[in-house]
Amino acid sequence: MPAVVSGIDASNIPAHVAIVMDGNGRWAQRRGLKRTEGHAAGEEALFDTVNGGLDLGLRWMTVYAFSTENWRRPLDEVRFLMNFNESLLLRRRDELNDLGVRIRFIGRRTGRVPGRLRRRIEEAEDLTRANRRMTLTFAFNYGGRAELVDAVRAIGAEVRAGRLDPAKINDKTIARHLYAPDMPDPDLLVRTSGEYRVSNYLLWESAYSEFVFTDVLWPDFRREHLFDAVREFQRRNRRFGAIE
Repeated sequence: MPAVVSGIDASNIPAHVAIVMDGNGRWAQRRGLKRTEGHAAGEEALFDTVNGGLDLGLRWMTVYAFSTENWRRPLDEVRFLMNFNESLLLRRRDELNDLGVRIRFIGRRTGRVPGRLRRRIEEAEDLTRANRRMTLTFAFNYGGRAELVDAVRAIGAEVRAGRLDPAKINDKTIARHLYAPDMPDPDLLVRTSGEYRVSNYLLWESAYSEFVFTDVLWPDFRREHLFDAVREFQRRNRRFGAIE
Protein backbone atom coordinates (compact mmCIF):
# COMPACT_ATOMS: atom_id res chain seq x y z
CA MET A 1 0.00 0.00 0.00
CA PRO A 2 1.36 3.50 -0.85
CA ALA A 3 2.87 5.37 2.07
CA VAL A 4 1.18 8.52 3.39
CA VAL A 5 3.36 11.45 2.33
CA SER A 6 2.65 14.88 3.80
CA GLY A 7 0.98 17.30 1.41
CA ILE A 8 0.36 14.75 -1.32
CA ASP A 9 -3.10 13.67 -2.44
CA ALA A 10 -2.86 9.89 -2.78
CA SER A 11 -5.80 9.91 -5.20
CA ASN A 12 -3.96 12.17 -7.67
CA ILE A 13 -0.59 10.48 -8.14
CA PRO A 14 0.86 10.76 -11.68
CA ALA A 15 0.58 7.49 -13.55
CA HIS A 16 4.00 8.06 -15.09
CA VAL A 17 6.92 10.28 -14.09
CA ALA A 18 9.80 10.81 -16.52
CA ILE A 19 13.11 12.24 -15.33
CA VAL A 20 16.07 13.86 -17.07
CA MET A 21 18.93 13.00 -14.70
CA ASP A 22 21.17 16.00 -15.40
CA GLY A 23 24.10 17.56 -13.59
CA ASN A 24 26.40 14.62 -12.81
CA GLY A 25 29.43 16.22 -14.47
CA ARG A 26 28.95 19.61 -12.79
CA TRP A 27 28.43 17.93 -9.43
CA ALA A 28 31.81 16.20 -9.80
CA GLN A 29 33.65 19.24 -11.15
CA ARG A 30 32.50 21.39 -8.22
CA ARG A 31 34.16 18.85 -5.95
CA GLY A 32 37.36 18.59 -7.96
CA LEU A 33 36.48 15.09 -9.13
CA LYS A 34 36.38 13.43 -12.53
CA ARG A 35 33.07 13.69 -14.38
CA THR A 36 32.73 9.94 -14.14
CA GLU A 37 32.59 10.24 -10.33
CA GLY A 38 29.41 12.23 -10.76
CA HIS A 39 27.81 9.46 -12.82
CA ALA A 40 28.72 6.96 -10.12
CA ALA A 41 27.24 9.21 -7.42
CA GLY A 42 24.00 9.37 -9.39
CA GLU A 43 23.28 5.72 -8.61
CA GLU A 44 22.26 6.50 -5.03
CA ALA A 45 20.02 9.30 -6.30
CA LEU A 46 18.32 6.95 -8.74
CA PHE A 47 17.55 4.24 -6.23
CA ASP A 48 16.39 6.60 -3.52
CA THR A 49 14.07 8.19 -6.10
CA VAL A 50 12.78 4.80 -7.23
CA ASN A 51 12.02 3.89 -3.63
CA GLY A 52 10.27 7.22 -3.22
CA GLY A 53 8.17 6.40 -6.27
CA LEU A 54 7.27 3.08 -4.68
CA ASP A 55 6.30 4.96 -1.49
CA LEU A 56 3.83 6.96 -3.58
CA GLY A 57 2.49 3.97 -5.47
CA LEU A 58 3.91 5.31 -8.73
CA ARG A 59 3.37 2.70 -11.46
CA TRP A 60 5.70 3.99 -14.19
CA MET A 61 9.03 5.82 -14.01
CA THR A 62 11.30 6.51 -16.98
CA VAL A 63 14.83 7.90 -16.65
CA TYR A 64 17.11 9.31 -19.34
CA ALA A 65 20.23 7.18 -18.95
CA PHE A 66 22.14 7.75 -22.22
CA SER A 67 21.07 9.73 -25.27
CA THR A 68 21.89 9.24 -28.94
CA GLU A 69 23.86 12.51 -28.65
CA ASN A 70 25.95 11.30 -25.69
CA TRP A 71 28.21 9.36 -28.08
CA ARG A 72 29.84 12.74 -28.79
CA ARG A 73 31.28 12.85 -25.28
CA PRO A 74 34.93 11.98 -24.59
CA LEU A 75 35.69 8.32 -25.29
CA ASP A 76 36.74 7.54 -21.71
CA GLU A 77 33.44 8.91 -20.39
CA VAL A 78 31.43 6.89 -22.92
CA ARG A 79 33.35 3.74 -22.00
CA PHE A 80 32.74 4.41 -18.32
CA LEU A 81 28.98 4.83 -18.91
CA MET A 82 28.77 1.57 -20.88
CA ASN A 83 30.62 -0.34 -18.15
CA PHE A 84 28.74 1.45 -15.37
CA ASN A 85 25.34 0.59 -16.79
CA GLU A 86 26.38 -3.03 -17.16
CA SER A 87 27.65 -3.24 -13.58
CA LEU A 88 24.57 -1.39 -12.28
CA LEU A 89 22.31 -4.03 -13.81
CA LEU A 90 24.38 -6.82 -12.31
CA ARG A 91 24.40 -5.19 -8.85
CA ARG A 92 20.82 -4.00 -8.69
CA ARG A 93 18.59 -6.20 -10.82
CA ASP A 94 17.91 -8.70 -8.01
CA GLU A 95 17.09 -5.88 -5.60
CA LEU A 96 14.66 -4.35 -8.09
CA ASN A 97 13.15 -7.74 -8.77
CA ASP A 98 12.59 -8.29 -5.04
CA LEU A 99 10.83 -4.91 -4.89
CA GLY A 100 8.45 -5.95 -7.67
CA VAL A 101 9.94 -3.56 -10.22
CA ARG A 102 9.89 -4.43 -13.90
CA ILE A 103 13.00 -3.24 -15.75
CA ARG A 104 12.57 -2.03 -19.31
CA PHE A 105 14.85 -0.34 -21.83
CA ILE A 106 13.86 1.88 -24.75
CA GLY A 107 16.23 3.06 -27.45
CA ARG A 108 18.35 1.60 -30.21
CA ARG A 109 20.18 -1.56 -29.12
CA THR A 110 22.23 -2.02 -32.26
CA GLY A 111 25.26 -0.08 -33.46
CA ARG A 112 27.80 0.93 -30.86
CA VAL A 113 26.08 -0.52 -27.79
CA PRO A 114 28.42 -3.32 -26.63
CA GLY A 115 27.08 -6.84 -27.09
CA ARG A 116 27.82 -7.71 -23.46
CA LEU A 117 25.70 -4.79 -22.25
CA ARG A 118 22.87 -5.80 -24.59
CA ARG A 119 22.92 -9.26 -23.01
CA ARG A 120 22.73 -7.76 -19.50
CA ILE A 121 19.76 -5.64 -20.60
CA GLU A 122 17.96 -8.69 -21.93
CA GLU A 123 18.72 -10.67 -18.76
CA ALA A 124 17.35 -7.91 -16.51
CA GLU A 125 14.22 -7.56 -18.63
CA ASP A 126 13.64 -11.32 -18.62
CA LEU A 127 14.20 -11.59 -14.86
CA THR A 128 11.67 -8.86 -14.01
CA ARG A 129 9.19 -9.34 -16.85
CA ALA A 130 6.29 -10.48 -14.62
CA ASN A 131 6.64 -7.64 -12.07
CA ARG A 132 3.93 -4.99 -12.01
CA ARG A 133 4.47 -2.90 -8.89
CA MET A 134 6.42 -0.35 -10.96
CA THR A 135 7.87 -0.32 -14.45
CA LEU A 136 11.28 1.38 -14.40
CA THR A 137 12.25 2.24 -17.96
CA PHE A 138 15.78 3.26 -18.89
CA ALA A 139 15.95 5.43 -22.00
CA PHE A 140 19.34 4.20 -23.22
CA ASN A 141 20.91 5.09 -26.57
CA TYR A 142 17.62 6.91 -26.87
CA GLY A 143 16.58 10.00 -28.80
CA GLY A 144 13.06 11.28 -29.32
CA ARG A 145 13.75 12.05 -32.98
CA ALA A 146 15.34 8.64 -33.51
CA GLU A 147 12.26 7.01 -31.99
CA LEU A 148 10.00 8.86 -34.43
CA VAL A 149 12.27 7.98 -37.37
CA ASP A 150 12.15 4.32 -36.38
CA ALA A 151 8.36 4.49 -36.02
CA VAL A 152 8.00 6.04 -39.48
CA ARG A 153 10.25 3.37 -40.98
CA ALA A 154 8.14 0.61 -39.40
CA ILE A 155 4.93 2.22 -40.65
CA GLY A 156 6.43 2.56 -44.14
CA ALA A 157 7.33 -1.12 -44.15
CA GLU A 158 3.73 -2.02 -43.31
CA VAL A 159 2.44 0.22 -46.09
CA ARG A 160 4.82 -1.35 -48.63
CA ALA A 161 3.74 -4.84 -47.51
CA GLY A 162 0.12 -3.91 -48.05
CA ARG A 163 -0.79 -4.34 -44.38
CA LEU A 164 -1.61 -0.68 -43.78
CA ASP A 165 -3.65 1.82 -45.77
CA PRO A 166 -1.78 5.18 -45.79
CA ALA A 167 -5.12 7.01 -45.64
CA LYS A 168 -5.77 5.43 -42.24
CA ILE A 169 -2.51 6.54 -40.59
CA ASN A 170 -3.22 8.72 -37.55
CA ASP A 171 -1.70 9.56 -34.18
CA LYS A 172 -2.68 6.16 -32.79
CA THR A 173 -0.75 4.51 -35.64
CA ILE A 174 2.40 6.39 -34.67
CA ALA A 175 1.93 5.70 -30.95
CA ARG A 176 1.54 1.99 -31.69
CA HIS A 177 4.96 1.95 -33.39
CA LEU A 178 6.93 3.70 -30.63
CA TYR A 179 9.51 1.76 -28.62
CA ALA A 180 7.08 1.01 -25.75
CA PRO A 181 3.53 1.31 -27.08
CA ASP A 182 2.05 0.04 -23.81
CA MET A 183 3.74 2.79 -21.78
CA PRO A 184 1.39 5.63 -20.78
CA ASP A 185 2.45 9.14 -21.67
CA PRO A 186 4.25 10.82 -18.76
CA ASP A 187 1.98 13.03 -16.68
CA LEU A 188 5.02 14.68 -15.12
CA LEU A 189 8.49 15.31 -16.54
CA VAL A 190 11.20 16.42 -14.11
CA ARG A 191 14.57 17.83 -15.14
CA THR A 192 17.35 18.45 -12.65
CA SER A 193 20.36 20.84 -12.62
CA GLY A 194 18.60 24.07 -13.59
CA GLU A 195 18.40 23.43 -17.33
CA TYR A 196 15.14 24.33 -19.08
CA ARG A 197 14.94 22.06 -22.11
CA VAL A 198 13.81 18.53 -22.96
CA SER A 199 16.96 17.52 -24.87
CA ASN A 200 15.29 15.20 -27.36
CA TYR A 201 13.55 13.21 -24.64
CA LEU A 202 10.13 11.59 -25.14
CA LEU A 203 9.15 14.20 -27.72
CA TRP A 204 5.94 12.48 -28.79
CA GLU A 205 4.99 11.16 -25.36
CA SER A 206 5.47 14.46 -23.47
CA ALA A 207 3.05 16.50 -25.60
CA TYR A 208 0.82 17.14 -22.56
CA SER A 209 3.23 16.45 -19.72
CA GLU A 210 3.55 18.86 -16.84
CA PHE A 211 7.17 20.06 -16.57
CA VAL A 212 8.98 20.68 -13.30
CA PHE A 213 12.53 22.04 -13.35
CA THR A 214 14.78 22.02 -10.31
CA ASP A 215 18.25 23.46 -9.67
CA VAL A 216 19.24 20.33 -7.73
CA LEU A 217 22.08 18.45 -9.43
CA TRP A 218 21.16 14.83 -10.04
CA PRO A 219 23.56 13.19 -7.51
CA ASP A 220 21.92 15.32 -4.78
CA PHE A 221 18.36 14.41 -5.85
CA ARG A 222 16.38 12.32 -3.36
CA ARG A 223 12.84 11.07 -2.89
CA GLU A 224 11.82 14.31 -1.14
CA HIS A 225 12.63 16.21 -4.33
CA LEU A 226 10.38 13.78 -6.20
CA PHE A 227 7.66 14.44 -3.62
CA ASP A 228 8.10 18.19 -4.17
CA ALA A 229 7.65 17.70 -7.91
CA VAL A 230 4.48 15.67 -7.34
CA ARG A 231 3.13 18.36 -5.00
CA GLU A 232 3.75 20.92 -7.76
CA PHE A 233 2.05 18.61 -10.28
CA GLN A 234 -1.00 18.43 -8.05
CA ARG A 235 -1.23 22.23 -7.98
CA ARG A 236 -1.49 22.36 -11.78
CA ASN A 237 -4.80 22.63 -13.65
CA ARG A 238 -4.57 20.16 -16.55
CA ARG A 239 -7.04 21.10 -19.29
CA PHE A 240 -5.50 19.36 -22.34
CA GLY A 241 -6.53 22.21 -24.60
CA ALA A 242 -10.12 22.40 -23.33
CA ILE A 243 -11.88 25.04 -21.23
CA GLU A 244 -13.38 24.22 -17.89
